[in-house]
Amino acid sequence: MASVDIRDVRKAYGATAVIHGVNVDIKDGEFVVLVGPSGCGKSTLLRMIAGLENITGGQISIGGRVVNDVPPKERDIAMVFQNYALYPHMTVYDNMGFSLKLRKADKAEIEKRVSQAADILGLKPLLERYPRQLSGGQRQRVAMGRAIVRNPQVFLFDEPLSNLDAKLRVAMRTEIKELHQRLKTTTVYVTHDQIEAMTMADKIVVMHDGIVEQIGAPLDLYDRPDNMFVAGFIGSPAMNFLRGKLGSENGRSVFKSDSGLSLPIARAPAASDGKPVVLGVRPEHLATNGDGAAVNVVVVEPMGSETQVVAKTGDQEMICLFRDRVMPSPGETIRIACDPNLVHLFDPDSGKTLAA
Repeated sequence: MASVDIRDVRKAYGATAVIHGVNVDIKDGEFVVLVGPSGCGKSTLLRMIAGLENITGGQISIGGRVVNDVPPKERDIAMVFQNYALYPHMTVYDNMGFSLKLRKADKAEIEKRVSQAADILGLKPLLERYPRQLSGGQRQRVAMGRAIVRNPQVFLFDEPLSNLDAKLRVAMRTEIKELHQRLKTTTVYVTHDQIEAMTMADKIVVMHDGIVEQIGAPLDLYDRPDNMFVAGFIGSPAMNFLRGKLGSENGRSVFKSDSGLSLPIARAPAASDGKPVVLGVRPEHLATNGDGAAVNVVVVEPMGSETQVVAKTGDQEMICLFRDRVMPSPGETIRIACDPNLVHLFDPDSGKTLAA
């Protein structure tokens, strides 16, 4: 196991810069998820850690050793790809043991390591099968087993679950997290799915357009986002954003949207009366309340344990996620409220969180 230190790392293809001075510290044994929308640079950064992409600037260290010019095979890492990358003409056993065979490990050592990995992943009954005889989830487990037998310092996962159906993704998510808890190997995991990031990570790195927007524990990012991008990316359904101004009513700070909706807020920045702001509130923090603000129902989506309501206030749309089984009709007016301590205020120009 080893730490991974990323210092001012940059990547450019010709004149086009795609990674702009990224800094990330990954501790020994930590499970770190790089998350962001497609094209944000997260897979490129992972491939630079692996040595599959050259580094234009900066420095990457694994276990204290600078690896900028070290070939991939000498970095003591193991990578699990999105498309499994299994050899179709080899059995599961041979796929898992192939890297050890290349290292000229003896037969007893290969058998021991493959057997241990197969036990961990429940692959013992499948060792004599070929990849074409396996389901998607089984193939992904074989790809993980191939990484485990190498006993690397660092595991790298590049969107390993994106080819699986929704139910299998949830099951594999649990398996990968459980595997990390058992092996305690430093892990860097790339995904565009923020639910994967929230449920699996010790630490999340949110990326956007080649820069790091915020680094922190999952609940830190959920509760205290640095800016509107992180606030809107972390959480499902996404945070609602309403444009308006700060004011006061009856001695209390309030937010008044451009459409006239009024919501109390716990704390406002100093000297902010009349200041334009963006208010952020998560759908799950809204509740029906007879004394609350009036909104018009557009769509109702019953989900069993909760009800998702798309509503409008003026021309601004918002999503409400009610735990109670409420069933308003489209076109109906309902009143909603939220805990003033759970709203977020952002600067409308920079998008940064405003401190009270």
